[in-house]
Amino acid sequence: MNGQVELTNPVDTSVGGMRGHILRRGVHLSMAAIPYLYFAHGTSIADSLGMDLQQVVAGVVLIALVLEGLRLKMGITVFGQRDYEAKQVSALAWGAVGVGFVLLLVPHEAYAWPLIASLSFGDPLMGELRRKGMQSRQVMMYSTGLLLAIWLFCSLQFGTPIWMALLLAPVCMISEWPRLTYIDDNATMLLIPLALVLLLEPFALVMV
Repeated sequence: MNGQVELTNPVDTSVGGMRGHILRRGVHLSMAAIPYLYFAHGTSIADSLGMDLQQVVAGVVLIALVLEGLRLKMGITVFGQRDYEAKQVSALAWGAVGVGFVLLLVPHEAYAWPLIASLSFGDPLMGELRRKGMQSRQVMMYSTGLLLAIWLFCSLQFGTPIWMALLLAPVCMISEWPRLTYIDDNATMLLIPLALVLLLEPFALVMV
């Protein structure tokens, strides 16, 4: 066991076949709405619950982890999940952890938007390009182009430092690439760039 997994056709391993695969991709794409909900409505939602916004984020992540623990204890998968997720933490749970860490550690539009949008759109694109049999170099080129467009748009819209956008777009692509057994790329594609953002943010104002 080398800690990596082989690439397989995601449709073949999805509960529900093609319909389950499509649902999984749809959930991925819908994650792009999370930054909007957080920045546009998060405070009002937290106030209605009598909580701080960060408490709401942490609470959602904790609930997701509890539910994931129960699912693993029962050894079940739900529609859209992969069959191997019956015995390991699911991509959805890893995504919840990754998004939660982003919103807890860099709750700013300049970073939360491009990080989460990169996962939401970049991961499905790379998966579909591989499923169509495209060569790795082409997958890297096309996905990096999309991710760079996302980061540059966020630079214009939310003030993400452009030098960070140019650096982090390829980092997001590379972070999706490892095929690890127990850590889903939903986690690596958020947590690796997030760590770099945390290290570089102190220099952002200096280099503007």
